[in-house]
Amino acid sequence: MTDLAKQQFQLKLKLELIFWALTLLLVGLLTYPLFSIMQDWSFVYANALFIVIFVTYTRHLFLLKYSFLAYAQWAKFVLIFASIPLIFKLIEYTFNFQDFMESEGLPSFTPYFYPEVGIKQQQQLLDYMKGEYLFFGVASIIAAILLPFRLLISYWRVYNKQGTV
Repeated sequence: MTDLAKQQFQLKLKLELIFWALTLLLVGLLTYPLFSIMQDWSFVYANALFIVIFVTYTRHLFLLKYSFLAYAQWAKFVLIFASIPLIFKLIEYTFNFQDFMESEGLPSFTPYFYPEVGIKQQQQLLDYMKGEYLFFGVASIIAAILLPFRLLISYWRVYNKQGTV
């Protein structure tokens, strides 16, 4: 491995670690209000998955040439086909939440709040939870639909337009 290739690898590794740290920080910041005054929330893992998928896939949509995926053709191939069941799972999580909201409603979360939380604060948190969950749910579905097309274009460019991603 040449010095230039080693430097590029180290820069990509640092960039990847920074992006993952920022993604985990964002997950923590967005889910903290829910954990701070709720004892249990059954949709927390899907919510974290939505945020991670949205941030990671959107990053790869726009910054693909700065990631390890840029010239890893086998990884692109795997991600293209792995996105298909992932899209269906994300849609299922979103529909399950919407179905729960329609059948049980926001007040069904009231028993999960700590006793000292007031009604007004509960309603604000429930509105935040619904908006945040649905925003990242829909955004992650859109990003998961778009990324395979971006990877397919990149896959083609690597073979047919040497040097581009």
